This record gives sequence, structure tokens and C-alpha cells, in this order.
Amino acid sequence: MSTFNFGQDHLTVSKAIQLARREIKGIFSPETIKKIETSSEAVAKIAQGEKAVYGINTGFGPLCTSKISSADTTTLQENLLKSHAVGVGEPVDLEIARLMMVLKIHALAQGFSGIRLETIQRIHWMLEVDLVPLVPIQGSVGASGDLAPLSHLFLPLIGYGKVWHHGRFLPTKEVLGEFHKEPLALGPKEGLALINGTQFMAAHGMKIVERLHNVLTHASISGAMMIEGLMGSVKPFSEELHQLRPFAGNQHVAQTILNLLHESEIVNSHINCARVQDPYSLRCMPQVHGASWNAWLHVKDTLEIEINSVTDNPVVFDENHTISGGHFHGQPIALTLDYACLAASEIGNISDRRIYLSIEGDTPGVPKLLLKETGLNSGLMIPQYTTAALASENKGLCFPASADSIPTSLGQEDHVSMGSIGGRKALRVIENVEKILGIELFYAAQAMDYHTPMKSGKIMTAIYEKVRKLIPPVVSDRVMYEDMETAIELIRSGELVSLANQVAEEEALEFDTPWTEKFEY
Repeated sequence: MSTFNFGQDHLTVSKAIQLARREIKGIFSPETIKKIETSSEAVAKIAQGEKAVYGINTGFGPLCTSKISSADTTTLQENLLKSHAVGVGEPVDLEIARLMMVLKIHALAQGFSGIRLETIQRIHWMLEVDLVPLVPIQGSVGASGDLAPLSHLFLPLIGYGKVWHHGRFLPTKEVLGEFHKEPLALGPKEGLALINGTQFMAAHGMKIVERLHNVLTHASISGAMMIEGLMGSVKPFSEELHQLRPFAGNQHVAQTILNLLHESEIVNSHINCARVQDPYSLRCMPQVHGASWNAWLHVKDTLEIEINSVTDNPVVFDENHTISGGHFHGQPIALTLDYACLAASEIGNISDRRIYLSIEGDTPGVPKLLLKETGLNSGLMIPQYTTAALASENKGLCFPASADSIPTSLGQEDHVSMGSIGGRKALRVIENVEKILGIELFYAAQAMDYHTPMKSGKIMTAIYEKVRKLIPPVVSDRVMYEDMETAIELIRSGELVSLANQVAEEEALEFDTPWTEKFEY
């Protein structure tokens, strides 16, 4: 198993996810351990001194002028975790909680937070044995750190809260007893270091990067299949055209679709037809899908800076040099999470338009409602209602969470990012788009049926046959929601992308584009 040096190596989205899934092992190098211990010693000296340093020997927020004695240091830090664990709602997804732990370990291990090695190692141990804290999904305003969710995440360190064990959430003290572990007594600043930070927002961002990448990749697949089903032209995807407006995302989409449709009998069958140009939902895929790819790239790059940063407060350089700043403020990523939400929604919008286009009956040989005998049968009329509902729901979710700010902490924290809400909304939108693309796949395969015996190229033929192996053609009205769920699961699983890559490799086809590496995470 490969290893990752916390606090030292450069963390990427994929590495963070692999660490959360325990596919690679996180370790602490001697250099990192030295940095952690030096920072912790500096904080211990500050706690014993007379100089007031926020959160070490003072109260929090509007209580920052209240001096705390060195004897009360542990009580101060434990009270912080207990009083700030005020989240509500369902627990976050377990993988998001694991990602929060990964990101917090990496941030603390950089040696600017004053936290003890023992405390970081306890978090790491919990991650390795898969004791995942219960973290309610609501309660963070995305500034002064993700205070409530991070408090819940680290309550188990002091024996409170619940952790996932044996397939359910159990009281922490009960589980620690099973492992013969005692709760920790927190040292100076440790509670503050644990809950100051953007790890809740950033963990949602990791999942957004992963799932939006999957959505965008499948949008090319379902879109290419719809081009074939509706006898669309491939000229709008020409390389020379996109050199004149060279956005990387646009070029990537155009070349990917050309690769998918390489040597398609269906495409070549109407290459000299009289139709001058296709509707935008077919013709403008490079521009629309590509714009969302460009947004994805910005989100990924921004988050990669964030997850390698120190985001707590105050930052400890040494015992004589601490700075109370605002690195906990989520605005740098809150804006990009809203951008991701919009980028995802647009993929659903244009996919729904292609679905609607496919049932209009304007393509030679492809009947209205994608069924030859209608009247008694409704054909594929109604699944488009579902995609319309999902696309409309997404539009409502696209109002930027970061456009709002409500003062907290008696006005001390008078501007907040609401990035936590933006992250949650973006994942809801992505989930809806996965459903829309699954339904488009269902429709596109039905449209392609009417071009038999002509075939597509090798990649798209393999994808079409995979869909048809799981979902038979609709020849008369039947219950379709299970077919739709099957298609949606094909999108979520990434199976079609793996199949496309496998066929390309077997046939020595050039499936990658010059921009593929740019759009990896």
C-alpha cells in the first residue's frame, strides 16, 4: 500500500478520497513530528505566560477579552467542544466525515496550530479503525471555521458524542472501552485548533469534484448517444472550429465526442443530408458542457489550495509570534462551491432539452414519443416530466448561498460565507443531474434502436449494448421507473466510462484528448 506523509506531501482530491477510503496509508514523518511538537511546546509556554493570546489564555468570540488562568486550560478547551456541538439534522455521509478527518489531520500536521502529537494521532487512529463520528449536516455558517460540525467531529476525543461502529452509531465511551482507550484531556488551544477550519466545506468540495467529474464525463456519453439517435451532425465538434475559441473545456468535450463517434455508420449515413444545423442542445454541447468543465477545473484548483492550507486561528509561528487572522473564513471556497452548483445544473438543463428533442418526432425514422404505436400507448412521454421537474428543482437550488451573510457571535463574526450550505446544495444538484443523465441514456438508446441494422463505432456500440443488456427496448407501455433507476445507476457507477476506456485500449483507439490530464483530479 502506498503512503502519504501528512503535513508534508501535497494533498490532491484523489489522494484525500483514497485516504478516507483507506486505499493509501497516512503516516507522519520525523520532520512532521518535530514540527508538531515544536508548535505544541510554543503554545504550552504561551499558556503559562502573562501575554493574552486569543483562544490560548482568553475566552472565545466576543469573550476574547476574558483572561483564562493556566489551571483552567483543559476546562476551557473541553467546554469549547461541548458548547459548540450544536448541529442539527441528519448525519452527514460517512465518507464526508472521514474526509473531514483527513483534511483536519493534514492541516494540523503542518505545525502551525499548537496541537499535541498525541491528539493528532488519536484522530488518525480513529480514521484507521473506522470510528467515524456522528456529524449533523446543519449548523455551520462557513466562517470562524465550520464550528458546529467540527465540534461534533471531535467530541469523541474527550469521550462525548457518538461514533459509527458495528454498522451503527454508538456512544463514544462505550466504543472506546471496547478498544481499551481513555478519552483525551485537551491541552492549551487544542479545542480551538480542532474546530477552527473549513474542513466541512472542503470535504463537501472533495465530493463535488469527484461526482461532478463523473457527471461531466457521462454527459459526453449520453450526449454522443443522443447525437446518433437523432441523426445529429459531428461538424460542430471539428478541431479547426474549436481552435478559434480555444477554451480547454470546449476543446475537451468536442474531441471526446468525436472520439466516441469515431467510424459510426449512423453518423456517416447522413453526412450529406439537407439539414443545415442542429438545435443548440446537440450543436452546442462543447460550449455548454465545456463551460461546466472549465468551472470544474476552477473549483478543483481552488480546493487543492484550500486542503493544503492552515485554516485555524490563531496561527502559531513560535512562542513570540502568533497572528489572529481570518484563514477560517470560507469565502474563497464558498464562491467556487456556488459556481459548481450552477455548472452542474446547466448540464441537467441541456440534457433535459435533448430528451425533449428526442420525442418530438422530427428525426427521420425515429417516431414521436420514441414509440411506433402511440395513442393506446403513451410511449416515452412521461419520463421527460421527471427530468423537467429535476431541472426546475435545480434552478431553485442555484441561488448562491454565498450571497447571504447573517452576523453571529454578538457581532464579532459580522460577515460569514455560508459555504457549508453551498456545498450541500451543490451535491443535491449533482445527484439530480445524475438522474437526468440516466434518463437521457434511456431515451438515447431507444432512439438508436430505430437505426438498426446500422451500428455506431466500437466504443459507442459497446456502450449501447451494455445499456440494452440491462434495459430492453420499450415496445409498448410498461412500468419504467425500474429501467430509469438502472440507467441512473449506470451513470453513478462510472461503469460506462470504464467500458469506453477498455474498448479504446483493446482496439488501440485514441480515446484520450490532449486535455484529459488537465481534467484529472
